[in-house]
Amino acid sequence: VQLVESGGGLVQPGGSLRLSCAASGFTFSNAYMTWVRQAPGKGLEWVSDINPDGGSTRYLDSVKGRFTISRDNAKNTLYLQMNSLKPEDTALYYCACAVTRYSLNRNSGYWGQGTQVAVSS
Repeated sequence: VQLVESGGGLVQPGGSLRLSCAASGFTFSNAYMTWVRQAPGKGLEWVSDINPDGGSTRYLDSVKGRFTISRDNAKNTLYLQMNSLKPEDTALYYCACAVTRYSLNRNSGYWGQGTQVAVSS
């Protein structure tokens, strides 16, 4: 299993970024996929997930209405469109699968290396 995130960067408050996660080594179209973030000095925080066909999504309350998770099963790629970014969204963002929302552990499931998002003026 390989998950490779991209698309992070430095953006001003109110700006937008689109994260991508290229997946390989497993049947992507059968997998629930998750975005998780880790702010500096803090623990892992579940952000959003999406079911295999993309028809069901869930979001952390603080990102609802600002972030949109999506997937392209033909391209084996997961996305996270992030709009109206706030300084508190600053974190390392991970793409993951086979993880449990309320019991996140980087030693359990499959994780990418993360992509850094920094929101600052």
